[in-house]
Amino acid sequence: VIDSIKIYIYSRDHNPPHFHVLIAEYEELIVIEDLSTYSGYVPSKYRKKVIEWAKEKQHFLANNWTLLNK
Repeated sequence: VIDSIKIYIYSRDHNPPHFHVLIAEYEELIVIEDLSTYSGYVPSKYRKKVIEWAKEKQHFLANNWTLLNK
């Protein structure tokens, strides 16, 4: 959780490797490799915080994706 933003990686999820961002009624799927939007939308002020965090945690996110989606 970043502030009130929830970040999830689900097991047995579809490719490409991504994580889910949830805030209030919004959800966005972000590709781990390049931090682009796969689908959905969260307001830009929240997305900016998530991307800043994800840039520092990209290796961690990729490893967790692999562990959960063998």
